[in-house]
Amino acid sequence: MLKKLSLSVLFALMSSCSIAEDKIQQSSKEFVPLWAKSAIWYQIFPERFRDGDLHNNPTVKDILGADPVEVPKEWQVHPWGSDWYKRQAYELANGEPELWKHLLRRRYGGDLQGIIDKLDYLTDLGINAIYLNPIFDSPSLHKYDGASYHHIDPNFGPDPDGDRIIMATEVPFDPKTWRWTKADELALKLIDECHQRGIRIIFDGVFNHMGINSFAFKDVKKNQQHSPYKDWFTIHSFEDKEKGTTFIYDGWFGVKSLPEWRENEQGIVNGPKEYIFNATKRWMNPKNKGASHGIDGWRLDVAFEVAHPFWKDWRILVKSINPQAYLTAEIVAQPEKVKPYMQGDEFDGEMNYNFAFTAAEFLFNPQGMDISPSQFDRKLKQLRDLYPVGVAYVNQNLFGSHDANRIASHIVNRGIGNFRDWGNYFNLSQAANNPNYKVRKPNQTEIQLQKLFIMLQMTYVGAPMIYYGDEVGMWGGNDPDNRKPMLWPDIDYEDEQYLPDGSKRENKDIDQVFINTELKAYYQKLIHIRQKYPALQVGDFKALIVNDDKNIYGFQRSYSIALNKQVLWVLFNNAATEQKITIKTADVKAFTDLISMKKHNISGDQLIITVPAKSSVLLLKKQ
Repeated sequence: MLKKLSLSVLFALMSSCSIAEDKIQQSSKEFVPLWAKSAIWYQIFPERFRDGDLHNNPTVKDILGADPVEVPKEWQVHPWGSDWYKRQAYELANGEPELWKHLLRRRYGGDLQGIIDKLDYLTDLGINAIYLNPIFDSPSLHKYDGASYHHIDPNFGPDPDGDRIIMATEVPFDPKTWRWTKADELALKLIDECHQRGIRIIFDGVFNHMGINSFAFKDVKKNQQHSPYKDWFTIHSFEDKEKGTTFIYDGWFGVKSLPEWRENEQGIVNGPKEYIFNATKRWMNPKNKGASHGIDGWRLDVAFEVAHPFWKDWRILVKSINPQAYLTAEIVAQPEKVKPYMQGDEFDGEMNYNFAFTAAEFLFNPQGMDISPSQFDRKLKQLRDLYPVGVAYVNQNLFGSHDANRIASHIVNRGIGNFRDWGNYFNLSQAANNPNYKVRKPNQTEIQLQKLFIMLQMTYVGAPMIYYGDEVGMWGGNDPDNRKPMLWPDIDYEDEQYLPDGSKRENKDIDQVFINTELKAYYQKLIHIRQKYPALQVGDFKALIVNDDKNIYGFQRSYSIALNKQVLWVLFNNAATEQKITIKTADVKAFTDLISMKKHNISGDQLIITVPAKSSVLLLKKQ
C-alpha cells in the first residue's frame, strides 16, 4: 500500500498511472480538472473526527462569541464516547432546559492532528480526496462564523495560546504583516501528508459572511462609523445616543451572529474582496513554495448568495495559481438555477444534492411518494445533460452532509417528507423540531437500502462523496445530530439510552454504538472496484433496462483504453420481492459479479440473473 512518496515523484505518478490519465481522452471543450473525475471524496467535520492532541482542547473562553450567546456557568470538553442525548453533569449544572444550547456548546476536541493520524485509515478505505468543513479561526463548533480566513483555528493546532499572541501582532487586512502560526504550519503539514498519500484536499471557503468575532466586525462594533471596516458590511444605522439610533446590520439569513459582507453589482465590495483574494493565495501557494504544497481547490459555502461577477474574478485568480484546482459550489436549488454557475467561468462542479433527491425518490420514498424507473432515468439524464461537457463527471455525488440527516437516519425516517422539498424537509428531519422523528439505529433491512444507494453512488456518473462515519454505520438526524463524534475502535462508546427530551428509553429500545464492520467492508469493496475500473470514473453511460412494471433499473458503463474495452453492467431490483432479470446481449461469453465473484454464463443470447429484493449486482462483461 502506498504510504509516502516525495511530492515530485507522487504527482508524476498521479498524472501518468493512476488511471492512465495520459491515455484518457478529454474533450477540448472541457474546463474541469481531469483528476476530479476519479475522485472519491470524504467529507470531514474536523471538530468531530478525531482528537489527536489532548493539549490543545478549547477552554470556555475559546467558545465565547459562538451561539448560544449566554456564558455557561460550568463547561468542559465533552466525553467522546458518551451517549449523544445524555446531558453531562456540567450541562445539568447550567440549569437550561433547551437541548439545542447544550449541543451547540459541546466541544469534543477534534483537531488537525487527529486528521493526520487517520489519513492511513482513509487510504485503506480507498479515499483519494478530502473536503474539510471550515478550519479557519472561529469560536463555534462548525466554524462557519469565521474570525479570519488567513489563520487556522488555534485550537486545531498544538499551541493555541502562542498562536493568539502571534495573531495579535498583525494588521489583519495587510498580508505583509501576516505570520504563520503553529496551527497554520500544521495545516501545511496536513496538506503535504495528504499529497504524499495521493490524496487531494480542499478547504471550505465561507466568503459570504464572517462571525461577530471577526477582526473586521469587532472593529466596526467598537468604533462604529469611524471604523476602517465600516464599508465592508451592510450597515443600516450606527449606534448614536444623540440621534437615538442603534447598531443595525445585515446577518446571513437574518442571523446576527453571521454579519454578511456588503455587495454591489460586482459582488462583494473591494475591501473584503481583496482580503478574500489574499487569503486564497496564502492557502493555494503557501510561502511561495508552489501549488503542489497548497490546497487542491475549494468548496464554496452558500455560493448562490454571492453575485456572479465576484465568482468570475475569483476563478481567474484560483486558476492562475493552479489550473487544475477544483471549485465546487453549495447551491441547493432546482437544476435550472444551478446551471448558470457551471458554464466554465465560475465553478467546476457542485455538491450534487439534486442527485441525492432523485436517488431518495427512487430508492427510499414509500409508495405514493416514489418515482418509477422511467422517471428515475429521465431525471438522471436531465442532470447529466444540463451542464457543459465534463461537469456531470466531477459533481460531488453525496447523500448526507453536515446540512442533512445522515443516510441511515433518512432511511429509518423515509416518508416523513420529500428530501427535494429542502426547506420543509430540513426542519422535518431535525429531532428538535419533529417529535415524531425516529432517532434509533437502523436495522438490517434499512442497512440493505443504504447498500442500494452505495452501489448507485459508486458506479454512476460523478464523483462519490462520503460523509464521515456513514461507512461505519453512524446515524443521526439533521443538524446537530448529524455531527456526532466519529466511531473509532480504540474508544468505548456508551449505549444510546436517552431521547432528545431527556427521558430514558425502554430497555428494548436501547441502541448499542459500535462500528458496523460489514457495512464498512461493503463501502471499501465498491470504492476499490471504482478505483480499478476507469469505466466507472470516466466511462460512457447507457441505460440498459427500464422496467416500470417490475421496478427494475439497470445501466452500462463502458470505456476503451487502447485495445482494451471495459464494459460493466449495474442492475437494480428495486422491488420488494426476488426477481429474474433478463437482458439480451451479443458477443459475450459470460459476466462476473464483482461483489460475489460469481460467474454468470450467457444462455443463448440472453443474460438471465436472479436478484434478491431491494438488491443490486455489478457485472463485468467478459468479451
